[in-house]
Amino acid sequence: MVAYGKPNLLYIHSDQHNPYITGCYGDPIVATPNLDRLAQQGARFDAAYCCSPICVPSRMSMLTGQHPYQNQVWTNLHGLDSAIPTFAHGLGAAGYRSVLAGRMHVRGPDQLHGYADRLVGDHNPNYIGGPWNDMGVLLGTETPVRKTLATSGSGQVAYQLHDEDVANAAVDFLNRYGVQKRGFPDAHPFSLSVGFMLPHPPYVPRKEDFERYDGCIPMPRKPVPFNKINHPYLRLWREHTGSETVSAEEARNTRTAYWALVDVVDQLVGQILHALEANGLADNTLIIYTSDHGDMMGEHGQWWKHLFYEESVRVPLIMAWPGMIPPGQQCERVVSALDVNATILDALGAPALPASPGRSLMGLVSPHPTPRAIAPERWDDVAFSEYCEDQYSPPGGCYHRMIRRGAWKLIYYHGYEPQLFNLRDDPDELIDRAQEPGLQEVRQALTRQVLDGWDPEAIQRCMADKRADNEILSAWAKNIQPPNQYQWTVRPEMNYLDNVRG
Repeated sequence: MVAYGKPNLLYIHSDQHNPYITGCYGDPIVATPNLDRLAQQGARFDAAYCCSPICVPSRMSMLTGQHPYQNQVWTNLHGLDSAIPTFAHGLGAAGYRSVLAGRMHVRGPDQLHGYADRLVGDHNPNYIGGPWNDMGVLLGTETPVRKTLATSGSGQVAYQLHDEDVANAAVDFLNRYGVQKRGFPDAHPFSLSVGFMLPHPPYVPRKEDFERYDGCIPMPRKPVPFNKINHPYLRLWREHTGSETVSAEEARNTRTAYWALVDVVDQLVGQILHALEANGLADNTLIIYTSDHGDMMGEHGQWWKHLFYEESVRVPLIMAWPGMIPPGQQCERVVSALDVNATILDALGAPALPASPGRSLMGLVSPHPTPRAIAPERWDDVAFSEYCEDQYSPPGGCYHRMIRRGAWKLIYYHGYEPQLFNLRDDPDELIDRAQEPGLQEVRQALTRQVLDGWDPEAIQRCMADKRADNEILSAWAKNIQPPNQYQWTVRPEMNYLDNVRG
């Protein structure tokens, strides 16, 4: 351990950030100087996977260090059991008072889940069935429907105002802590989590940001027309979202807006990092940047998330810690968001979460021993992700799971044939090899692993029970109207399009 004593934690979690659209991950156009510099100062992970390519399940997995099938949060309407400890509980057990600024996206009366304080809340109601905010002219464009693509362009979305409040709160926290630290050098180290909503749709950045990228963003490299999609579920998903055909103008506007929103996220990250450095705190702070899932952005003919292609299920993951993580590293090992949870607890000297299969990443990027570091030669290159939905999915629901093991990725679609890709030979996932006679042993072995402990029929029954429970909880919230203690208020006038104001 470095000589500075117990470290601080700055954990920044954005929403729907496709890692490929970051300068340090190879995008030549997007301006992400702050994330790029952070990667230069530490380690960039090139094969990090979320536990579910949708918001709430992914975030609850990161919090608890458990897969969705373990903590039973599969959809954006499922609440997390407060009896399940989170990494914030683990840090609290080690003496840290963890503070959250911004998005956690948790459902239910417990809006802290181990955090000691919360500076800015979510845009959504705390309770299942609570009244949603009015997004004005952008109502409905935060969801995977055709309208989201058709209304992309310049204007303003309330989510950006939310994130600006979040960044301001984080900067204020660091400034106040800096004053305390200068007056009391032995002040206990801090744990600050920052939750952004961008670059999640609506795809509507401000005019100056949109215009900076207008005309510069290429069309998708891997367009697949609807009539060329072979897998029946992928065709069904396109039909379900009304995206069988997307005009060139819609694609250009959506992609331009997304690149601009990633730029905005980087600017906000820069403000927080500047405050960290200005207060003399950077040298003893573990900094982690990641996201809950990616965004297809038209690749493979698909938009939004919900799928297991790399653009949707892979996430950016950057870690920096002076003295502990040597600068300029690129880690190609296969890792999971669960491992980020385990790494935070390991690095800060906190107890591991008993039911978590997460593994500390410190052994992959640091020459200095930590209690639970795993040596590179002992690291198992494996990650899982699952997507189960029974209300806002195509008819019949979907119960899908992915395994990435080494170069291979198998996608299990319950009720359909799987997909099988070799990402070493085919990083663009253009060749589905599931039917190749010579690869049936590989397919069968990966299928056994993806189904080990994961029963889609049992999950379907459990989700049906949750749906019935939510009907009661929703009716209760509508009638009782409990106060939302941690809700950031959205007003309709916060949202506008430059060509459709009102």
